[in-house]
Amino acid sequence: MDRKEISSLIYQNLVQNKEEIRQQFLSNKEQIGFFYVDDLLPKEVALKIHACFPKTSETIQRKSLREQKFTAFQMNIYDALLEEVIYAFQEPEIVTFISGIFDLEAVYPDENLYAGGLSLMKKDNFLNPHLDNSHDKDRNKWRVLNLLYYVTPDWKLENGGNLEVWPDGLKEKQITIESKFNRLVVMATHQKSWHSVSKVEIENTRCCVSNYYFSDSPLLASDSFHVTTFRGRPNEKVKDAILKIDNNLRSMVRTVFKKGIRENPHKYKNNHFKFLKIFWSVIFS
Repeated sequence: MDRKEISSLIYQNLVQNKEEIRQQFLSNKEQIGFFYVDDLLPKEVALKIHACFPKTSETIQRKSLREQKFTAFQMNIYDALLEEVIYAFQEPEIVTFISGIFDLEAVYPDENLYAGGLSLMKKDNFLNPHLDNSHDKDRNKWRVLNLLYYVTPDWKLENGGNLEVWPDGLKEKQITIESKFNRLVVMATHQKSWHSVSKVEIENTRCCVSNYYFSDSPLLASDSFHVTTFRGRPNEKVKDAILKIDNNLRSMVRTVFKKGIRENPHKYKNNHFKFLKIFWSVIFS
């Protein structure tokens, strides 16, 4: 299947569930703002996507106090279906539908997969509470939406590796959104959208297809530039203190060096997608 066939299936599902999606979003709009859709694609398609995921040994490991996970974004070295499903979420009708739910205009997908692509988490992997980097790789556009499509069959809540959102801040209880097979979660990203991933508890790998959308303007008028900002969980006092220092140091670097000391390697280097940038610039010019 190619991206247009996949996006057509996604779009049909979204349209059929539009009212429920809208009500989900409206119920939490004033905090973080999110919705999820189950059985996004036909089961056989979702299973095929999962079967094509690379082994963790074929990906890039990220391991620190902040996070432990595996990522893949140089998509032309993996099964072609994985690239097609990632970019299916960047087809115009999908971008327009999802941005419309959030009442956003001039929203752009990210052909560079800056921090997007594939995410794999195995036993004991985690992602501490954090705010996503506020901007794209060139620091020209604001990150506004995070799309997460989970494809591990038979994943259960007790397995861990679930998305957590903290709508009332890190001192209050989080909301857990199960990383259920064939589930799409879309959440707003702004200055208050703290989220995390709970530790994986079993000997299995949780697989996720990830995309971000960007805009010319931030979601909240109060938003300002920030690096990816990590915190400790409520019971991680020492870790929280260390991460606060780490956040401040990285913020200081970005004050002096707008794009960082070195180019962020997490992006898809493929000239094939230059035409997409031209396409979107024409639409919104």
